[in-house]
Amino acid sequence: MHVLLIEDERPMAYAIQYGLEAHAFAVDIAHDGAEGLWLATQHAYAAIVLDLMLPGLNGYQVCAELRR
Repeated sequence: MHVLLIEDERPMAYAIQYGLEAHAFAVDIAHDGAEGLWLATQHAYAAIVLDLMLPGLNGYQVCAELRR
């Protein structure tokens, strides 16, 4: 399963990535809202793990754009 992780705190992102990959998930990481939104529109992900407090577009804005 392919997952997008949008998390700006790099140590947290890598810890979550490690845990997901240990359970056989393929993980792409974005470190800000704009990058995460772009990746989400370019690839088919089974799930998106989205932080709310992000630089640029926040998690609520990313979610709203993806719903459109």
